[in-house]
Amino acid sequence: MTDLTKIPVTVITGFLGAGKTTLIRHLMANPQGKRLAVLVNEFGSVGVDGDILRSCADENCPVDNIVELANGCICCTVTDDFIPTIEALMARPERPDHILIETSGLALPKPLLKAFDWPAIRSKITVDGVIALADAEAVAAGRFAPDVAAVDAQRAADDSIDHETPLSEVFEDQIACADIVLLSKADLAGEAGLAAARAVIEAEAPRQLPILPLTEGVIDPKVVLGLGAAAEDDLAARPSHHDGAADHEHDDFDTVVIDLPEVSDPEALIAAIQRLAREQRILRVKGHVAVAGKPMRLLIQAVGERVRHQFDRPWGADPRRSALVVIAEHHDVDEAAIRAVLGA
Repeated sequence: MTDLTKIPVTVITGFLGAGKTTLIRHLMANPQGKRLAVLVNEFGSVGVDGDILRSCADENCPVDNIVELANGCICCTVTDDFIPTIEALMARPERPDHILIETSGLALPKPLLKAFDWPAIRSKITVDGVIALADAEAVAAGRFAPDVAAVDAQRAADDSIDHETPLSEVFEDQIACADIVLLSKADLAGEAGLAAARAVIEAEAPRQLPILPLTEGVIDPKVVLGLGAAAEDDLAARPSHHDGAADHEHDDFDTVVIDLPEVSDPEALIAAIQRLAREQRILRVKGHVAVAGKPMRLLIQAVGERVRHQFDRPWGADPRRSALVVIAEHHDVDEAAIRAVLGA
């Protein structure tokens, strides 16, 4: 690589819990001979995704090349976080050959693409492509909107009403900005679910897009890396609900960090998380939990009522702190009720 060669960047976006971190872990394990760097944009103060990825670091993607940007949405903190981080990566003795950016599940990708035109970095990096992950089962069921039936009823009753919800706008903007859409959790969706999800994506996409099934993040890296899309020069083909706006806000969503005591019954905690999804419309829960008598951390990843959990690594010298990040739409957050359900 010469100094005149722009380093390609792959932006990996997608709704909450769609499998972005799982895909990046797979790419880290199969780097195709490239030295990688990863930027993780967490939405909340507990860096679960970054911690997971650091546990996968190796010579092709050392720990120093895995950076968390935790001070807010990456597209809103360009000058404070994003550009200095890119400049720091460029200044390292061994520059990365390819950079992966995992956006927050709440991020709108187009403002991030605009950041690549900033004078400080536009001669150094280029957007190789935007990969949008969508949970096939959820999309097929219309769960990217909080209540599809109610939205449809409002539309039918009054054509002038603003029927778009924040969740649907995030979903549509991510699809509109993508070069490839990956339908994750294809094994859970089945053929009928995949067909239904594909139809939804095709209806939302402003142009024809490759739409591929994905299970456990496994895909040939050659399919998603090396696209050469130069997406920062192709913004007109990637329409957004927020085109023309100076910026965007995330006041529609709240993040609550819940500290818990040591847990003696993990299954009871899982049931409580599922109850939150049912009763309080919680979108996403993630974090690490200390289980009595167990030397390893219990990793929790929940999307709605679907909860995945596994012991990922020993606590070691780290404090045995149980903490869960809970994300919901602003009007659905009742912190006291969340704490009561979780026993905090």
